[in-house]
Amino acid sequence: MSIIMDGLSLGAIYALIALGYTMVYGIAKMLNFAHGDIIMVGAYAILTILTVTGNPLLGILVSIVVCTVSGVVIEKFAYKPLRGASPLAVLITAIGVSFFLQSIAQLLFGAKSRPISLPYLGHVTIFGAEISVNTIITLIVGAIIMAMLTLFVKYTRTGRAMQAVSEDRGAAILMGVNVNGIIMITFAIGSALAAFASLFYLMQIPSTSPTLGSMPGIKAFTAAVIGGIGSIPGAMLGGMLLGLVEKICLSIPAISQYTTAIEFSLLILILLVKPIGILGKKRREKV
Repeated sequence: MSIIMDGLSLGAIYALIALGYTMVYGIAKMLNFAHGDIIMVGAYAILTILTVTGNPLLGILVSIVVCTVSGVVIEKFAYKPLRGASPLAVLITAIGVSFFLQSIAQLLFGAKSRPISLPYLGHVTIFGAEISVNTIITLIVGAIIMAMLTLFVKYTRTGRAMQAVSEDRGAAILMGVNVNGIIMITFAIGSALAAFASLFYLMQIPSTSPTLGSMPGIKAFTAAVIGGIGSIPGAMLGGMLLGLVEKICLSIPAISQYTTAIEFSLLILILLVKPIGILGKKRREKV
């Protein structure tokens, strides 16, 4: 029971990060490989506020604001000038932004890992298994955030504009949709989700470093591809599935050291069976 709960909790973290990847790809048609490093930015924001004030709630709020602003600034100065450029140019820029953020963090905070002291909330017993309260909070808050995002996209004016831009950018422009504004909002939402992911990640591993977001970012991208890149439900499903697989593999000593290889093998297997991902949709390309 505890392994399943831990797996779902880790899956919720991957899902929150994967939502940022899948929303940006679905709307802007680009892979923002710097998205994982926004988690690192959020973690250092929490560390800074805790060091100065010792108030974790203030640290969380500042982290959300810093990550959101960072996402908007990156979109405006790094990606917006490349609107209409080749996918390769955008991809190289995203990798460059990733290294830039890591280098800035290393200059400001050093290359060594820094511990972060978050409040310990103890354990509860459910069906005979001891489960961390942090795990339960991650699951509940993660589920609420993902449900709210789904409702936002389906039922709000901005959400419908996002769907329109995702389906046909040219038609959306003709209907009066501000495409640049929608892309900026998408980056802001994805970066805010990354701030929550950084908090939940620190609740499991209470330390940060300039490369904190690299592996979670790659695994979250893997989750997005497994679920179907561009699909919000697919990102959620892929994140949960990957989190469960990781925790189950880590709980088996004989295969625990091969956990990462098994996760990426799962990606290859699913893409061989269904190249568009589990919940991915086929799109007709206009010629």
